[in-house]
Amino acid sequence: MNDKKIEIRNGVGSVKRTLPESRHVEGYAAVFNEWSQDLGGFREKIDPRAFDGVIERSDVFALLDHDRRQGILGRCKYGNEISLHLSVDDHGLRYEFDAPETELGNQLLSCLQRGEIDASSFAFTVLDDKWERNGDVYERTITQIDELFDVSPVYSPAYTQTECDLRGLDALKAEERAAEERAKEEAEKVALGKYLADLKAEINS
Repeated sequence: MNDKKIEIRNGVGSVKRTLPESRHVEGYAAVFNEWSQDLGGFREKIDPRAFDGVIERSDVFALLDHDRRQGILGRCKYGNEISLHLSVDDHGLRYEFDAPETELGNQLLSCLQRGEIDASSFAFTVLDDKWERNGDVYERTITQIDELFDVSPVYSPAYTQTECDLRGLDALKAEERAAEERAKEEAEKVALGKYLADLKAEINS
């Protein structure tokens, strides 16, 4: 059983109709090397190689606001582009589809036309990431996506998250605490050594 947490990032990419009268929709669900807003004690970015091999091993749906209950806008099944085209370029994860002639498809096109939707999002799990500390800021670089679940035009432009797997951050903080303890113990040893040396010198004098 896959115990990886599904994460969602909203507003990280753009979406638009290619032409005012067209049903063709395109956008970026994820962008590379751009730092997020604060995600609750850390920020993150996506490495350009994070999506290597992901499309071929994922069953991906295009949804509206990640809500499968409304229906689907497109699908790419393990690289088979049934009604959703996915690609990766220098900017990020790109998607394209023709909005279906359904209530959901028409709703999306109307919202895009009126400017009520202009951002994109994606749902995913992480296979590998890297944590570092830069001054007072903890930074996460997602180096490999495990599985991609959906790409979604979204109403909310906020960069948000579901539960994030913070084991890497916890490990980094534990390592920092251990280093601080070692430094403290070393400083205490040095101070004790100096005290004993001064005491001995005072006795001998």
